[in-house]
Amino acid sequence: MISRRLLRIKALKALYAHLKSESESLMASEKTLIASIDKTYDLYFQMLSLIVEVARYADERQQAAMQKKLPTYEDLNPNRKFVENAVVHLIAESDSVNDYLATHKLSWARYPELIKALYLQLEQSEYYKKYMTSQERSFREDLALVTDFYTNELESSEMLEEVLDEQSILWNDDLGFALIMVTRTLSNMRQSHRDVKVLPKFKSEEDLEFAKELFEKAAVNYDSNLEVIEQFTRNWDIERIAFMDNVIMVTAMAELTSFPSIPVKVTLDEYIEIAKYYSTASSSTFINGVLDKVVNTLTEEGRINKSGRGLI
Repeated sequence: MISRRLLRIKALKALYAHLKSESESLMASEKTLIASIDKTYDLYFQMLSLIVEVARYADERQQAAMQKKLPTYEDLNPNRKFVENAVVHLIAESDSVNDYLATHKLSWARYPELIKALYLQLEQSEYYKKYMTSQERSFREDLALVTDFYTNELESSEMLEEVLDEQSILWNDDLGFALIMVTRTLSNMRQSHRDVKVLPKFKSEEDLEFAKELFEKAAVNYDSNLEVIEQFTRNWDIERIAFMDNVIMVTAMAELTSFPSIPVKVTLDEYIEIAKYYSTASSSTFINGVLDKVVNTLTEEGRINKSGRGLI
């Protein structure tokens, strides 16, 4: 399922794009936000099907080797362990996966070179060699091999990143989140299952509304919230404050003041972590210091009101 952290990132990216475009239409920017969230869920299914394509390519190589004019013993008697991997088979035959892929027109058919490259990369890995030479044939071992593939081969693949960028600009930076969703799905698989238990798009029905409201509140109150922030950045060179820093802090302020059930500490921790990846090297420390002062001011003004169990 799509995490609240990713929803926060989507909201602040939508705000960044909205401000940079100088658009006056919040509705159009919100539609882009929703489309971006939907595409992340598409990417989850796209990535889940990737191992199936890699195994099919391995099968095609073996079938082609058998058709040689002078096939070797190995050509005629290939090691079919990976091709017949039970976890890969479960994904390949999954109605829930295949129906989604068909409905949303998701496929790797246009990228045979990527599939070939990933198979050759997998084939050279030590865990694959160990798997193929092991005499064990179990669902547990099959699952470990597939999990290792998603854990080790994909996030740093430049070729995969290029393909994903070509498929959708809305998948920028989403690969890591999609892979986490895939590995969670794998961890829930059992030999007795007849279909893949795919993750829901959201943990709660409130999640999409959270993202939409966060974006709306941040956009509508951008100027007024920025004025509060500027009270604590007057001694800084304005030109040296990254635009994304302001976007992150304004979005954090929108969450602090608009969502009474989310603890202050949770909000601060989330946006400080986000700053480490989406702004400058020093941004997280800078944002942490400014937001601490902002929280004190907003609390004194009565603009931060938290209620519910476990709130700080």
